Amino acid sequence: MPLTHDEDIYELLASTRTIALIGASDRPDRPSYGVMAYLQSRGYRVLPVNPQITGEHVHGEYVWRELSQIGEVIDMVDIFRRPQAAGEAVDEAIAAGAKSVWLQIGVINEEAALRAEAAGLKVVMNRCPKIEIPRLQVPPVVSESPPR
Repeated sequence: MPLTHDEDIYELLASTRTIALIGASDRPDRPSYGVMAYLQSRGYRVLPVNPQITGEHVHGEYVWRELSQIGEVIDMVDIFRRPQAAGEAVDEAIAAGAKSVWLQIGVINEEAALRAEAAGLKVVMNRCPKIEIPRLQVPPVVSESPPR
């Protein structure tokens, strides 16, 4: 069952540090472009994934072709794909060892959500973190750099 209680969504957002954003765009008119910038402004590390612009940079981050290439711990995979394509993105998130998947507003895929949950991932569906973070008053991510 996807997370629906405010406390659960708050906890997920508060414990997340690294987000892979599938469907990232380098076009300022696309929602994923603005969401990525917002998440970065809140202190999250956001790794864009889009095979059509692999090797380019969006908001200063290298764009990956697929999740399996990243080679870092991924707390959350934020999915900007059509509902029918979200299943493949969820399967990639499971294979990459992500801790959660976030299906954006309008991205509803019950079968993919069930697969993610069966694999132990937390799931949020049909919501946007850019809306939920201020609504729930989630504090900015604090850098975990060692003190100097």
